Amino acid sequence: MLRLYDTRNRRVERIVPEGSRSLRMYTCGPTVYRSAHVGNLRSYLLSDLIRRVSERQRVRVVVCRNITDVGHLVDDAETDPVGEDKVLAQARAEGRSALEISRFYEDAFLADTAALNIRPPEHSPRASETIDLMIEMIAKLIEKGHAYAVPGGSVFFDAASFPTYGEISGNRLDQLRPGHRVEGVDPRKRFHADWALWKPSDRELTWETPWGRGFPGWHIECSAMSLRFLGERIDVHTGGIDLRFPHHEDERAQSDATAGHEVVRHWVHGEHLLFDGRKMSKSTGNVVLLKDVADAGLDPLAVRLALLEHRHRQQMNLTWDTLRAADRTLRRWRSQVARWSESPSGPMPADQVSRIEAAFDDDLDTPLALRLLRELERDGSVAPGSRFEAFLHLDQILALDLSLDIGRSRSLPGGAAELLEQRARARDAQDWAVSDRLRDELAALGLQVADTPEGQIWS
Repeated sequence: MLRLYDTRNRRVERIVPEGSRSLRMYTCGPTVYRSAHVGNLRSYLLSDLIRRVSERQRVRVVVCRNITDVGHLVDDAETDPVGEDKVLAQARAEGRSALEISRFYEDAFLADTAALNIRPPEHSPRASETIDLMIEMIAKLIEKGHAYAVPGGSVFFDAASFPTYGEISGNRLDQLRPGHRVEGVDPRKRFHADWALWKPSDRELTWETPWGRGFPGWHIECSAMSLRFLGERIDVHTGGIDLRFPHHEDERAQSDATAGHEVVRHWVHGEHLLFDGRKMSKSTGNVVLLKDVADAGLDPLAVRLALLEHRHRQQMNLTWDTLRAADRTLRRWRSQVARWSESPSGPMPADQVSRIEAAFDDDLDTPLALRLLRELERDGSVAPGSRFEAFLHLDQILALDLSLDIGRSRSLPGGAAELLEQRARARDAQDWAVSDRLRDELAALGLQVADTPEGQIWS
C-alpha cells in the first residue's frame, strides 16, 4: 500500500489504515486572482498521484479541493496581516468586478488541471459560498474558549489555548516573534501570535455576523470546508511546502479545537519548483504558465512528465530544455505504444510491472518508476504486445495519454514497423552501421527518423 512522508510526524507512513478501503483527502486549492503557474500546478499533481495510486489498489478516494475567492490577503505571509484581499486588488487592477475576476481565473485553473489530466475532486466548495460554515465554526470556537471577539468586529484565535501548535512546521509559540511591521500586531490581541478568524470591513465581499460586518480570515476557510465536506476524520491533507506555516498550523489548531481531537492523520507537502534556477515570481519575470508551454509547441502533458522526473519532496529546477526533452519522450512513447498495439497482445511482464508499482508505493518515487519504465521500453526480450499492455496499465497512474497515437500508425508503409524495431535494437547495441542503413531504408519508405537522447522518433 501507498506510503508517504508525513510532515508532522517526520517519517514515511502508510496512509490508508490497515483494513480500510477508503481515503479522504483535502487539498488546499487555488486563490483565484491570477493564472496558476507550473509551480502552483505541481501541488495538484501530488494529490492526483496519491489518488491514482490509491485507486489502482482498489481504495475509494474522496477529494475536497477548495476555491479561495475571498479572504486571502496580499501579504498573508505575516502572522496577522493587515492588507488588501488579493481578489479585490486584482479586480481593481483589471477594471472588473470581484466575481468576474474569481470566476475567470477559476475557469482558467480548471482548464489547466484538465490539460494535465488531474482528476476533478468530488467537492470543490467556494469560500464565498460557504461563509455560513465559517461563522458557525467561529461561534463554536468562541464557545469552547479557543477564540475571542474584540471591540471593532474582529475575532481572534487564542493560540495559547492549543498547546501542540507548531507540530507541523516546528515553529513553537514560545519561539515566535512579532511581525516586523508595527501595524502587523493588533494591540487588542491577547498574544502576538493569535490570528484573525474574522476581520471587520464594509468593502465588497463582506457579510453580516454577530460580531459585525466583515470577511473571514484565510485559514478558517479551509478548516470549515474540510470538516463540512470530509468530516472529522481526514486521512491526508496536501499542499505546497510554503503552506506549512502559518496556514496549515493555524488550520490544524482550528479544526482540532473544534472537533476535540486530531482531525488530519497525515500532512503531505510538495517542495518548491524553480524555473531556470529561480523561484517563479513577477519580480524575477520567470513565471511560466501552461499556456506558455502550449504556445511553444509542446504538449501540456510534457509538464506532467517533467514533474514526474523528480520526487514531490525534492526541490526541482525546471527549464525549457527539460520540457522539450519531456515532450520528445512523450511523443516517442506514444509512437512506441501505437506500434506495439499492432502486435499480438501478451501478458504483462509481472516482475517489471510490480517493481514500477512498488516505486510509486514508496513515497511516490516517480524518478525510479520512470527509469524502470525506460528499461522496459528497451527490453527486447519482452514481446511488443506485453510491453503494450504494461505501458497502458501504468498509464492509469502516469496519465500521459500514451494510447493517443493508436490507429495512426496503421498508415505506416508495409514493413516500416519492423524496420523501426530493428533500428531501435541496433542503436541499443551501438551498431551504428546497421542503424544508418535502416534509417536509409526507412527514408526510402517515406519515414523521417531522428535520434534523441531518449531514443528515436519518427514522422
